[in-house]
Amino acid sequence: MFDILIAGEINPDLILSGNVMPEFGQVEKLVDSANLTIGSSSAIFACGSARLGLKVAFIGVCGDDVFGRFMLDEMSKRNVDVSNVIVRKDGQTGLSVILNQQSDRAILTHLGLIAELRASDIADSLLAQARHLHVASYFLQTKLQPDLPALFKRARALGLSTSLDTNYDPSEKWSGFDELLAVTNVFLPNEAEAKSLTGAENVNEAEAKSLTGAENVDEAASRLKIKVEAFAIKLGKDGALGISKSQRVRMNSIPVNVVDTVGAGDSFDAGFIYGYLNGWELEKSLRLACVCGALSTQQAGGTNGQPTLEEAMKHVSG
Repeated sequence: MFDILIAGEINPDLILSGNVMPEFGQVEKLVDSANLTIGSSSAIFACGSARLGLKVAFIGVCGDDVFGRFMLDEMSKRNVDVSNVIVRKDGQTGLSVILNQQSDRAILTHLGLIAELRASDIADSLLAQARHLHVASYFLQTKLQPDLPALFKRARALGLSTSLDTNYDPSEKWSGFDELLAVTNVFLPNEAEAKSLTGAENVNEAEAKSLTGAENVDEAASRLKIKVEAFAIKLGKDGALGISKSQRVRMNSIPVNVVDTVGAGDSFDAGFIYGYLNGWELEKSLRLACVCGALSTQQAGGTNGQPTLEEAMKHVSG
């Protein structure tokens, strides 16, 4: 029934945009705009995938409250099947407040029910309805973490491929990934995450003097190559680095008028997984991913600028 099943977190984003810095001491400052939008890495990825034409199902946990109902309604409008979402009447949906300054942002998150999804909530009967399983925000989904390798193994035994985008680790420990990456087909970190997860940022002083940022990325890529089938390291405005068992591709982004970078990495992921599921060559998948990520930044919020496949393919050659 579905191309992708996403096991993820559910929370809206309240995006405050403007060239201001918050200041304590009861100092009031004015922002240019305020928008309540679809948030959470998983949900933005789900909407981006559906926008490209994939059939998408979502499972997560939210509250029977204003934020939860907002998220379910907005995801449904974007053709994401939310019938398997667990709604808790006594729970509170999470919320992220994003202070947005063009190409940079600060994020304050109230977890609420974000961490509550467990692997045991995802039955084999649901997995069997999809051909791919995606997980994002690994470090926030703390109750999913312990059994995620077993969940990926179950999925693969049922014929699904798997993908993972960890997002940032608030504890900065970056540990416990060897078993999980061994059952992950596609890994989608950004530059900082790839370096941290592989220890490539912890070079000694002598090595550090001879390494540029790009070489650090290459070192991280070399360490990841033996762990997964394919991966793409997101490099923001500089594009991405993609590696499979037989190919290594560096791809530039496309020039756009950036309004808001929230969710750009998740839109990138949607483009890459679209190509992967359709058997595309690495270069073409990476190009679509970069295009989807770039185009998504032209409007406020993580989903409003996400392109259709037709819109994205105007920028994809081959």
